[in-house]
Amino acid sequence: MTPQNRALSVHLLTATGAVFAMLAMLAAVDARWDMMFLWLVVAFAVDGIDGPLARRYDVKQYAPQFDGVLLDLIIDYLTYVFIPAFALFTSGLLPGWPGWVAIIVITFASAMYFADNRMKTKDNSFSGFPGCWNMLIIVIFAVQPAYWITLTLVTALALAMFLPLKFIHPVRTERWRNLSLPIALAWTFFAGWAAWVDFHPQSWAHWGLVLTSVYLTFAGIAQQIIPAKSA
Repeated sequence: MTPQNRALSVHLLTATGAVFAMLAMLAAVDARWDMMFLWLVVAFAVDGIDGPLARRYDVKQYAPQFDGVLLDLIIDYLTYVFIPAFALFTSGLLPGWPGWVAIIVITFASAMYFADNRMKTKDNSFSGFPGCWNMLIIVIFAVQPAYWITLTLVTALALAMFLPLKFIHPVRTERWRNLSLPIALAWTFFAGWAAWVDFHPQSWAHWGLVLTSVYLTFAGIAQQIIPAKSA
């Protein structure tokens, strides 16, 4: 396979996320939350591997006719923001005015964040919460906390999008990557399993989902507090 074809294949892999987003949306419209999240987990997995492949096969040089960053952002907004927000609102887990506040805050703040060219830090982490609402909302579906807890979490993370707080990229942030990457893989497994059993309240996957989510949320902030060891 030529370098051009390999690079193009990576773009095609990224574009499958749009298909998984549509399948997730169709499931959400029918209130099939387990299938919706399963498709979103598949899209999350694709998003985790297409970046390293793009860098390995140098898509900017060999397939420059497609903007991989723009393609990725379009799909991420659908799978990380729009569909999860729709699910949170229509599922009844956040009813009434809190639901309206949540979907307006999530979609508006995320649109501004995704367009912010300051979102990446020098160590390839994110400056501010990176709009991974799919990760929060699948935990909400699994745990089903009181509505005020959900609203508080949504509000806090929306504010965190525009604060100087660091959130790691499990693949690209080098510091603690030997721990962060396995935890991100574990999160993907727990999320898929929780959705597979239709968020059964007795599922052990819920605990794994919560614990890995806590690490992925606060690891970057911990890195800001704990100084890195000098080489």
